[in-house]
Amino acid sequence: MKKILAATLSIGMALLAACGGERAGEQTDTVAEAKTFTWKLVTSWPKNYPGLGTGPEKFADMVEAMSDGRLKVRVYGAGEMVPALEVFDAVSQGTVEMGHGSAYYWKGKIPAAPFFTTVPFGLNAQEMNAWLNYGGGLELWREAYEPFNLIPFPGGNTGVQMAGWFNKKIETMEDIEGLSVRIPGLGGEIITRAGGQSVTIPGGEIYTAMQTNLVDATEWVSPYNDQALGLHQVGDYYYYPGWHEPGPTLEFIVNEAAYNRLPDDLKAMVRVAAQAINQDMLNEYTARNMTAMEELVEKHGVDVRPLPDEVIAGLRDVTEQVLAELAEKDPLTKRVYESQMAFKEKAMAYHAITEEAFYDARRPEPESGYGE
Repeated sequence: MKKILAATLSIGMALLAACGGERAGEQTDTVAEAKTFTWKLVTSWPKNYPGLGTGPEKFADMVEAMSDGRLKVRVYGAGEMVPALEVFDAVSQGTVEMGHGSAYYWKGKIPAAPFFTTVPFGLNAQEMNAWLNYGGGLELWREAYEPFNLIPFPGGNTGVQMAGWFNKKIETMEDIEGLSVRIPGLGGEIITRAGGQSVTIPGGEIYTAMQTNLVDATEWVSPYNDQALGLHQVGDYYYYPGWHEPGPTLEFIVNEAAYNRLPDDLKAMVRVAAQAINQDMLNEYTARNMTAMEELVEKHGVDVRPLPDEVIAGLRDVTEQVLAELAEKDPLTKRVYESQMAFKEKAMAYHAITEEAFYDARRPEPESGYGE
């Protein structure tokens, strides 16, 4: 009887211990889920600047709402914590957890980086999203950023941009020679090769640079943002199309160590919120650009002009030369270049009988639109 009682007591104690262990495990999981994370997000744009600056703010609001306050993100505009063009370093070094900017600003660190923003005469917004998400582009992008302890996510798109504001008429390729143009990324490489001088300065300094003749011309974004900066007050001619930035993709960059400290559900929220902002920003620019262009033309009398066919052809020739040369200088750049160009060829062939054919079919007159 004593042996039976002892055995029964042992089994009871074991069951109690097991139940206690399960409850302890449940408590541990609950504590992990309840932990709150606070991130800093620095941007390359002025605080709350339309589109570019409000995108990160929407991201922060979305993540906090989805996580029920477990992940809070505080957004800092350019210069509030770090200068506009030092976002990459701040996130890479872990000074902050996250950033929002444009990959072509980092071409001095990663030769392939500009390809993840936009390529002159390259992919438009729809095609960039397709290449990144379903054509191998995102894998290449993350490979390029991995040595810097960074994880990139597509973070917005403005659609095809304008060619920019000029204080000189552009009628031939010779008119570009000696011209000082604020234009970053691969577009800047093309302008330099064409005989001009490319200058990279953040958006907050563009108006003054044009006003004081520090530059003769500038590209910024598109009517929505150009009007917000007041560039119609300092530029005589507004040229199109945006040959240099047909599908300008912005980026969220996350410090890898900070990302890995998040539980899986919060990681998923970061990914989903970034994807949502990527599409939302394109939607916003598509709507706002139309209204802004009407106002620029009808209210401010802006002189909207197409770049002559001769200039477009010349810039395209220079672009092909520069891209081919860049691809030969760096193995990763070559892989990115070949991947994107192969995708572009397929997209062009298909869109010739879909998107482009439809645009031609719905246009009542060939000359309908703005400009000459």
